[in-house]
Amino acid sequence: MSPARQHRERFAQAAKPDHATPIVAAPQGEGGQDPALAIVSASPARLHALQHAALATVDRPVAIDPALGDGPDAQIHLRLVHDMRRLKTIQSIEKKIEAKREMLPPYRDWVMARVRAARETGRAAGDDVIPTIMVWLIDVGEYRGALELADYMLRYDLPMPARYQRTTAALVAEEIATAAARVQAAGERFDLDVLVDTEILTADADMHDQIRAKLFKAIGTEMALDAEAGNTDAFGTALAALRRAQQLDDRVGVKGRIKQIEKASEAASAQTATTTPPAKGN
Repeated sequence: MSPARQHRERFAQAAKPDHATPIVAAPQGEGGQDPALAIVSASPARLHALQHAALATVDRPVAIDPALGDGPDAQIHLRLVHDMRRLKTIQSIEKKIEAKREMLPPYRDWVMARVRAARETGRAAGDDVIPTIMVWLIDVGEYRGALELADYMLRYDLPMPARYQRTTAALVAEEIATAAARVQAAGERFDLDVLVDTEILTADADMHDQIRAKLFKAIGTEMALDAEAGNTDAFGTALAALRRAQQLDDRVGVKGRIKQIEKASEAASAQTATTTPPAKGN
């Protein structure tokens, strides 16, 4: 199946999200490593201990006081408090992102254990750690890991911390669309699969139309680049996405792009017509 057809079929399914299985599961790693999260890599012993602690937390979902005890949950919450305080002292956005990239590794095993425990029990306990790490992963450009945590948050209907002022779906859709727009404005390509998976994951969620319009704009822009690079089958899906963005928000800024693609699509169709030999008669 061609990339254009794959994108077209996935795009057509965007209104039918299925959270029964993770849509962005990592592939099986070397040595049979469990692909529970693409962002983590835990030793078996470390993961075993953390998973038992996570299962206990799920069974007794009470608020954890970071000042009490020295177990894995208390340690990770204390670390988050410390790291959040450190981030508040940094004014530069660029330096904040660098700091988050440095901060992420100690959280990975703990996050993996919590997600695994939820999959085993069908239940999850909410806290500030996983949604915060999800946001940090978007900030540092680890979109696959962020989508896996977003799937976890949406699957178990876990709330975002109040400081983010958005639902999980709205935050993920807007932040990934904004990241894509920034990359595209610089003349570079963004991962179309990440954009399509984001739309599929959040398709059933309620959010402001302007946010969803940004996401469709990013998808349409990326598909248009595919078409302009020679994959002319992508013209139709690019136009569908951009027109949907326009429908959701007439100020999203796609009118000119739609006209360009329509002209390019017509030119490509005309070129195909002149180069295709006529069918032979019987």
